[in-house]
Amino acid sequence: LAVTAGGNPGRIHNEAAFAPIPASSGKTTRHRLNPGGDRRANAALHRIALVRLRHDPTTKNYANRRTQEGKTTKEIIRCLKRAIAREVYRALTQPPPTDTTSTLAAHRKRHHLTQTDVAHALNTYPARISDIENHRRPLPQLTHRYHQYLTTLDTQ
Repeated sequence: LAVTAGGNPGRIHNEAAFAPIPASSGKTTRHRLNPGGDRRANAALHRIALVRLRHDPTTKNYANRRTQEGKTTKEIIRCLKRAIAREVYRALTQPPPTDTTSTLAAHRKRHHLTQTDVAHALNTYPARISDIENHRRPLPQLTHRYHQYLTTLDTQ
């Protein structure tokens, strides 16, 4: 989905950019894909929805609840895709602050640790520590663990 936005989140004008359009007839209410929409973005949303349905407990509970309400799997996936699109839109247009990552490298160096030392302590790869310190990849859980590890070293 980030490919759709490229380096410019402004390309996605609003969170409904991935949303389906109504295609109803008579008593039947349906939605279809926007033919002018981004097919790769829709495919990415679909894949994310399927993976979440299989592995995310919150999404599984949501799907079970919607099934009991009489929704079909197709309708549930459509609703999930819209929710995911809203999450992506917010993540692209309002990224979380990363003030702690800029100080992690300096903090690590004050303790005379290498990225490899920290990676071994956190049971991860040195490349992930480098990714965090250089803002190449958002890894919030690992960043939190990294921050906690350095804070623990301060108290010793």
